[in-house]
Amino acid sequence: MSTFVSVLAYGLADGAILALAALGFVLIYKATSVINFAQGEFLLVGAYMFYTAFVVMRLPLLLAVLVGVVVATLIGVLVERLILRPMIGESAISIIMVTIGLSSLLRALVQMFYGTRPQPMPAILPRGSVQILGATVPINRLLVILVAAVVLTAFTIFFRKSRHGIAMRAVADDQQAAMTMGISVRRIFAMAWALAGVSALIAGVLLADISAVDQNLAAFGLLVFPVVILGGLDSVPGTIVGGMIMGLLIQATASYWEAGLAVVIPYVVLVLILLVKPYGLFGETRIERV
Repeated sequence: MSTFVSVLAYGLADGAILALAALGFVLIYKATSVINFAQGEFLLVGAYMFYTAFVVMRLPLLLAVLVGVVVATLIGVLVERLILRPMIGESAISIIMVTIGLSSLLRALVQMFYGTRPQPMPAILPRGSVQILGATVPINRLLVILVAAVVLTAFTIFFRKSRHGIAMRAVADDQQAAMTMGISVRRIFAMAWALAGVSALIAGVLLADISAVDQNLAAFGLLVFPVVILGGLDSVPGTIVGGMIMGLLIQATASYWEAGLAVVIPYVVLVLILLVKPYGLFGETRIERV
């Protein structure tokens, strides 16, 4: 029972971070139909921006978070305006190659300014542990689940209730119809990239706090792809369910089977889902007439 509780706590914490990272990926895909291969690097840059504000500049925690959010928003908008907008009308493979190049550029910039060694950062979330059904569970893991749940709930309310959220849903459903209703599609594109940067920042900060501020944050971001394929490329609820399933699956594999296999199992699931249910658990099935 203690092992099961530990797997549950660690798996849900990892899954919550994956859901946050995958949320940005889905937002970009729904609004612009762009598959962003730089989402892992957005995670990396967000964590290092927060590290710069909190540790290097020694700003208070809340102010450092605010600075990180502003920088993440600016990066998202600049990427959309300067890199992706000129690519409108180009083939899908060209845009994919651009995002791959963007990921390499962002990682190189981080290495140039911060090096490759892990950077020390004071703990943000409280340390210590609690006993749950005989298992020792770190408090920071439980708080990660709580923070991610609050953020995901806030995003959900934004999409369903706010004017801009409804506009983003309209653009995702039908860009031409949204334009006829007076919605600026270009502005929605920029907003999607900005929100993707913010969600990646939050995921990166939470992940850095429970692990380390280093280059491996981008590698963790690669798990976004199995998550969105499992949940559905265009489904926001699917990212939450997919993230939780993937986090639990990885932890269960490492605890009950083989730690090395836990690295591979997400991509095995990715291939199986593509073979059995290509649009994911919650993705919209599209039928094109030719």
